[in-house]
Amino acid sequence: MELNTIRPAVGSVKSKTRVGRGPGSGKGGTSTRGHKGAKSRSGYSRKIGFEGGQMPLQRRLPKFGFKNINRKEYKAINLADIDALATAKQLEKVGLEELRAAGFVNRKQLVKVLANGAVSRALSVEANAFSKAAEKAIVEAGGSISKI
Repeated sequence: MELNTIRPAVGSVKSKTRVGRGPGSGKGGTSTRGHKGAKSRSGYSRKIGFEGGQMPLQRRLPKFGFKNINRKEYKAINLADIDALATAKQLEKVGLEELRAAGFVNRKQLVKVLANGAVSRALSVEANAFSKAAEKAIVEAGGSISKI
């Protein structure tokens, strides 16, 4: 067998119907498009979501919600993570630089400390925001907080 002798299986390839080639072809006149209407015209293309004139789904459903352009998104860091980091690296002060070095946050992220877990010793914690419970837990353990 050679590549130049390969042929498709008999009956598998059908020639395209040629419409609009006169009445003898059986597909002349309206060229299988029917009479009148948008679909019979040249250049017709149905719009996305078009439902034949019925009110489209995207217009039947109500609008909702909005995007707050002033939203500040914080990366949440738990007290348990801060305590584990401080214990592992023998730190007295845990700030953004230490959290970045440990891979908890990247350069652009704002940090909020949450009260999940506990602090076992006095630590000086530096972050962009603190939950009230986290603030209380750090101060009760003898540490201090500083908001950036």
